[in-house]
Parts: sequence; C-alpha cells; structure tokens
Amino acid sequence: MMKRFKKAATVLLAFTMMFLAFMPMQVKAQEERSAVYVNPPGDWSDPFLWAWDEEGNNAFASWPGGEMEADPDNEGWYYIWIPSWADHMIVSAGEGIQTGELIKEEGNVWITIADMENAELSQDALTDGEIPAYVEKFKIHVSAPESWETPAFTYSTDGDLSKALKIGDDGWYTGNVPVDAGSFSISGSGEGQETESIATDPAEVWITIEEDGSFDFTYNDPNAVEAPDIHVNVTVPGDWDTPCLWAWSAPDGTNVFTSWPGEAFAQGEEGWLSLQVPGWINSIIVNANEGNVQTTDISVETGKDVWITVSGPEEYEVSYEAVEVQEAGEETKEAEEADSPAAEEADQAETPVQTKEEEKSGTNIGVIAVIVVICIIIAALAIFFARKKKK
Repeated sequence: MMKRFKKAATVLLAFTMMFLAFMPMQVKAQEERSAVYVNPPGDWSDPFLWAWDEEGNNAFASWPGGEMEADPDNEGWYYIWIPSWADHMIVSAGEGIQTGELIKEEGNVWITIADMENAELSQDALTDGEIPAYVEKFKIHVSAPESWETPAFTYSTDGDLSKALKIGDDGWYTGNVPVDAGSFSISGSGEGQETESIATDPAEVWITIEEDGSFDFTYNDPNAVEAPDIHVNVTVPGDWDTPCLWAWSAPDGTNVFTSWPGEAFAQGEEGWLSLQVPGWINSIIVNANEGNVQTTDISVETGKDVWITVSGPEEYEVSYEAVEVQEAGEETKEAEEADSPAAEEADQAETPVQTKEEEKSGTNIGVIAVIVVICIIIAALAIFFARKKKK
C-alpha cells in the first residue's frame, strides 16, 4: 500500500511540476505582443496592418493583414496587437493606398501618417488612457439578403456589443468575433431581420443567411478556386543560389508559405527546377540568395502547370507547355566560340580577298604604267634638246 501511495505521489508531483512550468510559458506567450497605434490621414478609412520580421515570418496569413480597430477614447487613432517579433510593418487603407516599410523598436509604437511617403514612429504614447487589452478573435464572412441593409453582428462578453459588418470586394460582409463570446447573432436594418444565436468553433467561418433569417455555415471558403495541385518549373541565372518560390492568391493575398522566401525548389526533370503548390495560386515570385534577389510579381493561370525561364529580376518568359532548357554555360560557350581563332579564320574566309594572280596582275599593271611615264618623259627631253641644238 505504501509503495502505491509513493508512486501516486510521484506521478502527482510530476504533473504539478509540469503545470507550474507551463503556466509561465502561457503568461509569456500572452505578454509577447506589442500594440501598434496608427493615426492615418482623414481620407484613409478602415486601415489594415501587415507585419513581418527580418527573416520573412508573417504575422498574418494573408494581405492586407489585420484590420485595425478604432480607439473609442482617442478619435482618429486605430490600434492592433501583433506578435512582438514582428518589427517590420506596412499600413494600408484600400487599393493603392499604403505606406512604405516601417521598422519599429521593441515594445508598443505610435505611428502618425501624413501621406504614403511620410510617417513618424514614436515609442512614447501619443494617446490618452490605457491601451485596450488584447482579445483573440476569429473572422466571420456573411452573405446576407439584399434587403438586409447595413447588417451587423451582436455578441456578448461583459455585455452585449453590436458592430457593423463591412462589405468586401467579393460581396461578402466580414467581422471579427472574440473567441470567448460563445455565440453571436446577425441582424439587418429592417424589422424581423435577425438570425437566432449562432454558435460556431472559434475559427474562420462562412455564413449564408436566407430571407427568413435561417442560415447555414461552413469552415471552407465557398469562393475558393477548386483546382488540383500544380508544378511550378523554373530555370534561373547561374549566380542565383538556392532558388525559392513565394506564391499566393490575388487579390485576397492568401499565401502558400508562412515565411519569406518561401520554399526551395527541388531538381526536376530535363534540367528544370520544380515545386508542387496548390492549384489556386495565381501569383508567384521566384527568388534566390536568401531572398536578396527576386523577380517582380509574376501572374500565372490557376490550375495549370507552368514553366518559367528567368533571365533576371524583370526578365522572364512564362509558358504552359514544357520547353527545352538551355544547358548552363551554353551561352558563354557560344560567346567564347565566336571569339576563337577558328571563328576568326571562318570570318576571314567569308571576307573577299585578292588572289595571288590578282595581286600579280595588279603589280604588272603598276610597273607598265611607270615605264610608260618614264618613256614619255625621255621622249619629251629628247625633243627639247633637239630643238635647242637646231637653234
């Protein structure tokens, strides 16, 4: 009995130690976030933040990143919490509106934006009051009837909160629900336009609402392009070391890989480098040398294998059929052959030159001409002296 008690005590002690060790990790994980405040120009509505680190790890799964929330206590200021390691940022507010790359120091930061080219960062607080606490949220997509004008979602944490859903380019409304809300409902602007309480897993979800308020939901994007995996095949210049692929779907910005520079190509067939990726991608970048050299954005057709011959950052050819690969160094070899002595002899052979007979003939004609001239001079002198003697 005593032995069993000791064993049970040992197991209990081990679990206790593990639990105590795990608690600081949880606290640390919760603390390792930084608040980013942004004060954009007045015509920049609904700002988003894209953030990453020096190694290319992204804080968000897809462009434009995280939607910033308006601070109710500081008019004109928006905030968002991001992982503390994400120190490179871009603030955007719709197509064609974004800052350049902004780099912050450790801790919270306040960004004042004058225009797309001018932004100032401050580690000193520029807002009043405390920063709203970080709340983990999940995204909902809502397809509501046309009669449901300005739909909103309502949830409860410390009290009922109602927020307007935002319309996207694809016609779906979106919003962010706290993971601890438990459930939420969606309503329109008219009387009786409201769903029952909707309880889903705390994960991105797509909800379709009928005119009578009934609904259905799925965790799979119904708008996603269904296509089998494809192969991206490339050739790159000889000085491009360890070529990698970065791939995504535009305009939603869903990335295939979590961090830059993506995934390295493997050796394929017939001299090509190859990599298998989801068939829904439509945009890629080929890069190398740890991401320090890269192509521009290359648009490709979804669901099709593609062959890309890269000659430089802005020089490439795209084909949807396999083409013959020119062996590495072949161009150099051709250039060297063009400068070789054999090539020079060949050029000389093609250039018209005088034959020995032609050269001899030309020499004889010259000699005859000289003799004729001398004879004329002698004849002229003879006539001159003869006339002088007669006188």
